[in-house]
Parts: sequence; structure tokens; C-alpha cells
Amino acid sequence: MRQALRPYIGSFQWQGDPVEGVYELLSHHGRFDIVAHEQAVARTARRIAAAYGIGGEKIELAAALHDVSAIIPDSERLKVAAALDIPMLKEERQVPLLLHQKLSAVIAREWLNITDGEVLSAVACHTTLKAGASPLDLLLFIADKLSWDRPGEPPYRQAMERALTRSMEEAALCYLRHLLYDPELLAPHPWMMRAFRELSACCEQ
Repeated sequence: MRQALRPYIGSFQWQGDPVEGVYELLSHHGRFDIVAHEQAVARTARRIAAAYGIGGEKIELAAALHDVSAIIPDSERLKVAAALDIPMLKEERQVPLLLHQKLSAVIAREWLNITDGEVLSAVACHTTLKAGASPLDLLLFIADKLSWDRPGEPPYRQAMERALTRSMEEAALCYLRHLLYDPELLAPHPWMMRAFRELSACCEQ
């Protein structure tokens, strides 16, 4: 494990089910809110996967891993990402919260030795999505957005659920439209913009 992660993971080791390991690590840091969110994401992802005939343990694993970087305080993410040699975009330097998707993928690889490329890809783009998204990328992205971790209902839920009856691509595009038309969004992530353009072209055909 890389030295930069040791202050957050320390000697906490896990040899069993990696999903349980993630929940234990987050609980050790007092992040029970993140555990609850990840479990909600897993439930939502299973529901969507059943509708689209997507199966496999990768869904549970990706859902558990996607926010594991919550163990790193937001104020320390830039420093840790630099120490881990994670390529950072200008928008990520401006809004370090955006780095958490990449940091979660690195923690998955470094701490739990996760090597599944599909899982790591979904974790690393679950906030912004990206062009050329795989079914698992789309599934985790959508499930994360529908599993609102704030009081009340997300303002885009009904529109996303309607779009989801047509395709995962349309559901993802529905959320991106909502986000990109938000006047408070100062610096759209380049991955998000490329995904938006690709999905717009795909869904308009």
C-alpha cells in the first residue's frame, strides 16, 4: 500500500469479503452516513440491474467502493492525490471533492488489491461519468444519483425514473442536463461534458 494512504488506513487490514471490509473501514472512521449511502446505492443498482438483465457481484463491489475515499478529509484530497501521482484536471484542483472518485479507485486497488477493470472504471467516474461509458459505469452513476443522501427527494428523480424506462443512457443524460443547467455549477468537469455530448448524440438518433 502506498505511504500516502497509511495515515487513513494504517494497519486496518481485511482478508474477507471486500464489501464488508469497506463498510468496516468507513465505520472505523465514523462515516456511518457513507455506509448507509453506499448500501442505498447497492439496492438501487440491484433494482436497475434486474430491469436490464445485468448480473454479477461487480455491482455490489462497485457500490461499496465508490465513496470509500470519504476516509480522506476534503481539505487533504489535493495533497493525497498528488502524493499518489493521480493526474488532476484544473476543475479537480478547483473543486477537490471531484477527486474523490479517482481516490476511491486508487484505494480499492492499493488497499483491497481490486484489479477488475470494469469495477475500477465505474468507481473512478461515478460522479462525472465519462465518454464511452460501460453498462457498469452507467449503472453506478445512475444508482448514485437516485440514492439521494440529503433530506427529501432529489428534484430530478421522477424525470430520471421515466427516462430509465427507456434506457440507462437516457437516464444518465437526464441527470446531466439537470446538472449542467444549474446556474451554480461553475466549472463542469471535462469528463462530464464529453459524456453529455456523446449521450446527447446517441439519444437523439
